[in-house]
Amino acid sequence: MSPRGVFITFEGVDGAGKTTQIRNAREWFEARGFEVVMTCEPGGTPLGAELRRLVQNGPDDIDPRTEALLYAADRAYHVATVVRPALARGAVVLGDRYIDSSLAYQGAARSLGVDEIAAMSAWATEGLSPCTTFLLDLPPEVGAGRRTDAPDRMERESADFHERVRREYLRLADAEPDRIVVIDAVGTREEVFSEIRGVLVERFADSAPVSGAPSGSGGGPAPAQPSDPERGAPAPVRDGADDSPDQAPASRGIPEPERGAPVSDQTSDADRSASAQEDGTGDEAAPVRDGVDHGSRGGKPVGDRSPAPGKAPSAPAPLLGEAQGALWEL
Repeated sequence: MSPRGVFITFEGVDGAGKTTQIRNAREWFEARGFEVVMTCEPGGTPLGAELRRLVQNGPDDIDPRTEALLYAADRAYHVATVVRPALARGAVVLGDRYIDSSLAYQGAARSLGVDEIAAMSAWATEGLSPCTTFLLDLPPEVGAGRRTDAPDRMERESADFHERVRREYLRLADAEPDRIVVIDAVGTREEVFSEIRGVLVERFADSAPVSGAPSGSGGGPAPAQPSDPERGAPAPVRDGADDSPDQAPASRGIPEPERGAPVSDQTSDADRSASAQEDGTGDEAAPVRDGVDHGSRGGKPVGDRSPAPGKAPSAPAPLLGEAQGALWEL
């Protein structure tokens, strides 16, 4: 059964502020009568929370392949039990990390191969891809400076490791400009969300909540207000690859992803606390059941797209049905 809702993901290096911006986006959709499911990877389910603990705070000798497989297992279960059911009932699913994270962290930074990780992730999710991904871009050192708690196993990686993650994110954005919107995350929370809001209005203001889907506030769908240019609901999820033939990912041998929609908050309290570290905002940044926050620069990529001096840009990797996701949440 094809998804009916809207699936939106937020990506970026640790400390980019994804949690804060997801809360803002959630409020934007709920004000328009949508049911919103805010979730994260890893940690969006009880099983995911345990896998997150093992991967991010487990022994330092976890090898890259084991790490990648654990994230894939979490994603498969998360999509089957949280994301797809929410999309099927017409909800908006806002995900903190998805396949793009795996491509950037395990595929590129861990040198496991972006193609290999993309194929494994497509298999684990049965080709489910978000219709829109906000990439909150900022230098890794800036994100590290926002940290308030002790760094986990991933955050303790070298500066070069995190720079490779950022470069791969930007490469993915260049390869999929229609799906991935790059946002300059160096600005204030208000500035960042102002840009994200502009993209939400452009892409989802003319949509309406699926009939019968409960609104995030518990009432019925809020009627659209023509006088308000921002009123509206997310566009329905697209089933399969992009509508345009030249976007088909068949040539890469990876199943074409379905376009989905965000779901209500499934994040545990422990995960919310962990997410706050990424935003550098403490408790205020932790995911909560009634908030989301993110911004975009008019949908145009920002930030330095050039590889580090002396390094040639990496070759385009197979895009998971033209859509990737991420695994970590901070």
